[in-house]
Amino acid sequence: MNNTSAQSPASTVFIHSLIFLFPFLLLITRFGVGLCSFAFLLAAIVYRRQGWPVLMRHLTEIRGVLIAFGALLLLAMVGAAVSSDGRLRDLEKPLRMLAAATVMLTVLACRPRRKALWWGLIGGAAVGAAFIAYQRWGIGLDRPGGLINSITFGDIMLCMGLMCLAGTLDFAGRSAVWPGLGALAGLAGSVATGTRGGWVAIVFSALLLGRYGHVLRGRWRKVLALLALALLVSTYFIPQTGARERIDEGFSDVHQYFNGGPTYTSIGIRFELWRSALKLIERHPLLGASASTVKAEMVELIHTGQVHPYVLQFEHFHNDILQALVFGGVLGLIVWGATLAAPFVFFLHQVERGGGGRNAPALAGMLLVLSYFSFGLTEVIFWSVRSCMFYAMMLFLLAGLCLNAKEETQ
Repeated sequence: MNNTSAQSPASTVFIHSLIFLFPFLLLITRFGVGLCSFAFLLAAIVYRRQGWPVLMRHLTEIRGVLIAFGALLLLAMVGAAVSSDGRLRDLEKPLRMLAAATVMLTVLACRPRRKALWWGLIGGAAVGAAFIAYQRWGIGLDRPGGLINSITFGDIMLCMGLMCLAGTLDFAGRSAVWPGLGALAGLAGSVATGTRGGWVAIVFSALLLGRYGHVLRGRWRKVLALLALALLVSTYFIPQTGARERIDEGFSDVHQYFNGGPTYTSIGIRFELWRSALKLIERHPLLGASASTVKAEMVELIHTGQVHPYVLQFEHFHNDILQALVFGGVLGLIVWGATLAAPFVFFLHQVERGGGGRNAPALAGMLLVLSYFSFGLTEVIFWSVRSCMFYAMMLFLLAGLCLNAKEETQ
């Protein structure tokens, strides 16, 4: 059954432009995420009568995802209420991430073509790569980060590139070269930032694509995959990329840390923050501690000589799992983990039980979740509002596209 609702030409242009602009503006403007999230919210209100019945038909499938984000907001509200240093601004990220469900409602109502998203990702990866290349080799910044920090920029670039690979499924024949080039641009942009930790996502993504390797069917997709691999390997041998220097530096940092050398290095700082976090978790394992308690106990650890003083210079613990445990305990970890696990299971079911038009957005959704999990092993990727909103909005957008594809086959 195909329930495609009739849309006016203006509405069609609006929804496709909005979906395209969301990833396109993400890394090259300061206002892109906020503007697009507000526009999706307004669109969801305008088109609620068309979208709500569709959402209700698929509520059982998407319920787990909605509950996960709802639980995240609820936990933040409880924490703000019971903590002496609770702040309303601590609710901003979980509230906006749950509100990103309006993206899905809009997609269900307006039934846009999937290629609007793929072109947006291709364009976003291309302009992001051009922007960061200019900063790196045009004006000579050692660790460029666009309008944000280098780690977050590099991680999101890589994530966009990986999702472009999934997008090749919706491009026939030689036209698959376009999302393939988007994937290469995303990888190149990530390399240009000098970010290393995000490369773990490539390993997990390779395992996923090995299991659900639909993107590699056809000669052009295989050529593009080999080009991506060649680009990654070649960066180590090209001095201008700085990849060899960063990798060798990483090995040196580890050696120094465990052999009594200087610890104030990129990796040494992370090890020290992780060690500090584990000590704090031992004190509050179930429910975690408030920000003021964490700071006070960090100072105590420094005064007793258990950790280095420089740990107080950093805003977070450079690991999403430890961050969740320190401030939320086991309960916080479960709730945070659900915002990754529930979407992954949803997208996995779309591929295994449906296939067809659902393959591309579902595979992109799994790559999105795996990427964020990977990034969170060496960084708190959910620290910035921009990064949180990209995850939540993209997740609900892809979920909406999956459910639309299912509607078209019924």
